[in-house]
Formats: sequence, structure tokens, C-alpha cells
Amino acid sequence: MTLLLMWIKMLVKGLRELLPEAGFITEEDTASEIGKHYTWIVDPLDGTTNFIHAIPCFSISIALMCDTEIVLGVIYEINLNECFYAWQGSKAYLNGKEIKVSATSKLKDSLLITGFPNRDYSLLDEYLSLFRFFMEETHGLRRFGSAAVDLAYVACGRGEGFYEYGLSAWDVAAGALIVKQAGGKVSDFKGGSNYLFGGEIVAGGEKIFSPFQEAIANYLVVKG
Repeated sequence: MTLLLMWIKMLVKGLRELLPEAGFITEEDTASEIGKHYTWIVDPLDGTTNFIHAIPCFSISIALMCDTEIVLGVIYEINLNECFYAWQGSKAYLNGKEIKVSATSKLKDSLLITGFPNRDYSLLDEYLSLFRFFMEETHGLRRFGSAAVDLAYVACGRGEGFYEYGLSAWDVAAGALIVKQAGGKVSDFKGGSNYLFGGEIVAGGEKIFSPFQEAIANYLVVKG
């Protein structure tokens, strides 16, 4: 953990030199201050458990927020040397080449990506029921262990959709922008826009997004 804190401080120092007036939201609260207009949202190691166990899927995720809008996103998957990035108004890119979300039009032909809750088990029964539904109604599910990578993989069409709850802003900020700039859609479980700080996210290609999000809402949205 000491090395992780050192790495966060190095990233904060470098980013502060690029944009001195910006604030920071980072994992471990090493630097936590909202800027007047600009705020960096940083996860220096997304996929910590994978890293600890030498499983090769973990990443660095950096986003820049202007007021309340994400305007820049970068995800670097270290093991494969893959850098995904986009900015407001741009296309989305992987190592300099344009990427787009999958054109798959049916949920039954889709490969989905998810993450397992590791702290918040309040929706565990509903989550497992949804997991079974998707196992039976799609090409299958994958769990890679890094939400940032999951979103990047949706952006480049390796999976049609991603969903997870119990997440923080630094897990999803960069990836959400990259998915949108790659032609995809992003929402919270209800289909709204509270995915950055709301702890839940749905992301996918435009053609499968509606049935994908609606299925998630049927199982995971608490009816009140």
C-alpha cells in the first residue's frame, strides 16, 4: 500500500504541473479537493486485487472534469500496453487508432462484462438472479477485475455491455467518456445520468442498450 500511495503522489504531482489550478479526487484520498472549474479524477491502480495476485489485468485511469462534466479520459492497461483515450468532441482511440462500440443489435448475441461486489452486498440476491438471467439469455458474461478496463473493452467492441454497482467516481469517470465518444451509451441502473457519483453504471453499444438497461433495472432497481 505504501508503494500505491507513492504512485498516487507521483501522478498528482505530474498532473498538477500540467494544470496547476485543478483539484483532485483520488482513491485513498491522497489528494481530495474540488477545483474551482477543473478536477482530476484519478485511480492509480484499478484492479488492485489482480495486481496483488499477479493476474494480468489492471490499469491506470485518469479523467478531467470541468465543473460537472468529464472532458478528458485516459485508461492505460499496463500488461498489454494498451492506452484508451478520448476527449470532449473527439473520437475514441486505442494506441492511436479509432475505436467504436460493437454494432451487435440483439442482446442474445452479446457478450457482457460485469464486476462482483466486494463490500456492498445489499443487492447480492438480486445481482445473482440477474447474473443467471444474462447467462441464459446472452453469449455469456466475463469478469476481468478492473472496471476501467471493462469500460474500455466495451468502447472498442470486445464486449457489448458492462454493468456493476458499488463503484466510485475514479473507477468509471474516464471509461464512461471513452464509451460515449466511441458511440456508446452510459447511464445509472434507472437509465438516468447519476453514474459518476451514484455508485452504479450501465454502459453499452447503442443498439443493445435499451433492453440491456431495462433488464438490469428489473432486477437491481429497488422498488419503493
